[in-house]
Amino acid sequence: MKKKSIHILALVLASALAFTHIQAVDASTMNKAKDTKQKAEAELNEANKKIEELERQQSALQSEIDEKDAELVNLLVNIGILEDELADKNTQLEQVTADLAKAEETERSQYASMKKRIQFMYERGDTAMIEALLGAADMSDFLNRVEYVSDIYQYDRNLLTQYQTTVQQVADLKSTVETEKAELEAMQDEYALQQTNLENVLAQKRSQMGNYDNQLATAQAAASEFRSTIAAQNQIIQEEERKQREAEEAAKAAAKANSSKSSTGNTGGSNSSSGGASGSNSSGANSGSGGGESSGGGSNPGYSTNVSGSSVVSYACQFVGNPYVWGGTSLTNGADCSGFVMSVFAHFGISLPHSSAALQSCGKAVSYANAQPGDLICYSGHVAIYMGGGQIVHAQSTAVGITTSSATYRTIVAVRRVL
Repeated sequence: MKKKSIHILALVLASALAFTHIQAVDASTMNKAKDTKQKAEAELNEANKKIEELERQQSALQSEIDEKDAELVNLLVNIGILEDELADKNTQLEQVTADLAKAEETERSQYASMKKRIQFMYERGDTAMIEALLGAADMSDFLNRVEYVSDIYQYDRNLLTQYQTTVQQVADLKSTVETEKAELEAMQDEYALQQTNLENVLAQKRSQMGNYDNQLATAQAAASEFRSTIAAQNQIIQEEERKQREAEEAAKAAAKANSSKSSTGNTGGSNSSSGGASGSNSSGANSGSGGGESSGGGSNPGYSTNVSGSSVVSYACQFVGNPYVWGGTSLTNGADCSGFVMSVFAHFGISLPHSSAALQSCGKAVSYANAQPGDLICYSGHVAIYMGGGQIVHAQSTAVGITTSSATYRTIVAVRRVL
């Protein structure tokens, strides 16, 4: 019986050793799976951070693209307006050129006629005129004849002077139109350069957007692989935990069976048992993101400052007659259109940009019907200060300098209230 008890004890020890070996193998596999899972979770976390940063940069770049797109659209609108104005200037120039040719021809014709009349009088001699005067029936008729001869000379002089004045006026008008056309053409060249620059910037940014798309796709693919790795390691861990539980249950059952066999013998013996417990659980990771908002304005807004529009107009009109200087900001020595506006409003403590395009977005939008003194009247590539009564004061061009004009002398693009 003693040998039997020893045999049973040997079986129990063998079972315990086998279970220990199984535990060692399972623990190695499980630890490797947990290590792989932990590394994949860390890499997934980094991949998610990279995805969030790429999406943030992509969103910022898209905002820049949208802004540049809006600038390009506005520029194309201004180019269209400028082309229409150039067409009108060409038509006006053709008409004034024809008018000048006609006026010059009329002047030449009148001058030739006057010379013929004078030549005729001298060829006939003074006696013919004396005879005409002496042939008068009475003193009244004589005086009328003298006055008639005098009137002929005076009529010719007045008519010729009138034609010469008309020729000069038409010539001056032609010079003004030619100057304005040249300025519009220079503005057209500047717009074309701006358009080229904007299109190049947009092409570059859209190329960057494509790079972000590729980087984002790569990061998302990596994140997907890490998630797959985590899922696979979770399955390995769960499988190893299942095997471990089954081995534990089998070992406990074997120990219990051996213990029962030992207790049924007639001799006492030793009893031994072994057991253990183990457990594990698994974990995961997540991430999130947020959003934004936007706003807009009206056609007859209230005033935001205590500055009087009439005071602005009165101050601006002090500089009428001063020169126009491209890029200038001096109200006395010379300013361009936006430099004039900027300097006038700076006198009242109001800061404005030195750019006619930028001034189209300053302050609040106003319809022309609601325009008040001190409002900005914006044209394609030009800006002025509204005086009221359909008039503006502005640095118009190198030909006329700072002057007043009709507000509708060109196509109005926008009216802005900055007071």
